[in-house]
Amino acid sequence: MKMHVFIHSLAKRLSAGVARGIPACHGLDIAVLVALCLFSSALFIKAAGDNEQLRTVRLGYQKYGSFSVIKAQGAFDKLLAAKGVLVEWFLFPAGPQLLEALNAGSIDMGHTGEAPPIFAQAAGVALVYVGNEPPYPAGEAILVPKDSNIRSVADLKGKKVALNKGSNVHYLLLKALEQAGLKYQDIRPVYLPPADARAAFEGGSVDAWAIWDPYLTAAQAATGARILIDGSNLVANREFFLGSRKFVEAHSEVIEVLREAVDKASEWSAERPQEVAEFLSPQVGIDAKLLETIVRRQPSGFKPIDASVISDQQRIADAFFQLNLIPKAVVVKEAVPTQQ
Repeated sequence: MKMHVFIHSLAKRLSAGVARGIPACHGLDIAVLVALCLFSSALFIKAAGDNEQLRTVRLGYQKYGSFSVIKAQGAFDKLLAAKGVLVEWFLFPAGPQLLEALNAGSIDMGHTGEAPPIFAQAAGVALVYVGNEPPYPAGEAILVPKDSNIRSVADLKGKKVALNKGSNVHYLLLKALEQAGLKYQDIRPVYLPPADARAAFEGGSVDAWAIWDPYLTAAQAATGARILIDGSNLVANREFFLGSRKFVEAHSEVIEVLREAVDKASEWSAERPQEVAEFLSPQVGIDAKLLETIVRRQPSGFKPIDASVISDQQRIADAFFQLNLIPKAVVVKEAVPTQQ
């Protein structure tokens, strides 16, 4: 018997007993009965609410990445509109800020690089990985001014390096320093979002800048900055699709729609890169021809979270924990749905 039916039956029996002169406090008093009734009603209302049809999906996106292409193409919106679901888009400067919004319940899904979900998971954010794109190691690098006397990563010792804390390039910087025989403590990290980091870089207040595309290519074109080292043979540099655990578990059908939309966007980028670049140029603030170069060379498409991806993410998590960049050890596979 369901709880609310049981309580209703109990209330009828208790009322009948009181009418016959049986004390109400025999086993249960009225206050307890009322509390139980309210509890039962709450359960019933919650169950009804859980079964309500999905009306809105809130997506967090960044100026550049798969979600910005999906938004420009409109396939995701159209596919969900056919199911009576509205899509709302929210722009964020980088992955860490996007996942803060996910934690606050302001968005349902979003996309980031490799590092942000690890920082978020360590902070207790109830997120899950739902997919990823192919690796793009050359899509992030450490830049130095064109006239800088810094010629190798080893020369960064004691220097100020700008980066967005908790972003993909955080791990790139760790691996580059490790390869050069340096420790993270050997440099002076300056944590800045991309726009502020570029201003600091161009103004000379930092010596180097760890950054990703499209900001990477744009800065090179505008300032003549040199690539000290990129992610090749050091990192995978994947883009991940993530969602709140509650949302993903309740709406697996949306993930299937996302998968289809990502693949459609990937086809669009491969077949008409110039068109994609022209769509994104005003939003990103980068010349369309320059952006087209990035679109052409960047791999895309929806891939499942397999064992190798989990293993790569775990290595990043372990490295961050060993350096006390995150407050506790993270088990990445705990943030991967069982159906993956």
